[in-house]
Amino acid sequence: MPRVAVHSEIATSESRLAAIRTAMTKIASFCVQQRVDVSQEKAAQTAVEVALETGGFDFKREHALGPKDKPDFLIIQDGFNIVVEMKTRAQRVKIFKQIERYTAHDTVDGVILLSGTAMGLPESINGKPALFASLGRGWLR
Repeated sequence: MPRVAVHSEIATSESRLAAIRTAMTKIASFCVQQRVDVSQEKAAQTAVEVALETGGFDFKREHALGPKDKPDFLIIQDGFNIVVEMKTRAQRVKIFKQIERYTAHDTVDGVILLSGTAMGLPESINGKPALFASLGRGWLR
């Protein structure tokens, strides 16, 4: 007989998603304030790495989720594992497929795309919260 979710499990699930989104928003808000030169992706990644260190974030650079999946950053924020992938220029379909692979991992709670390429993301991918943050916003302040 299938197990039916009770109301408290649904509330717990919803509150967990809200907490993950709050953690992601903290990371994204910090990152979009940085002035990052996006002309070269590796240099941009290094600039974000330095900013994350200076900002006191707990993160791993290019942490292997699996044999083919190494996101630019895995940030532990408020107890959640948030993947941050940076793209300065790339095809939108390729970016999405890469992020989709990351969200398939059980250890990933949410994913943020930092990019100079404007694109939309669905609210969730594989049931995990997804968020787009523009690398160009830091230059507008």
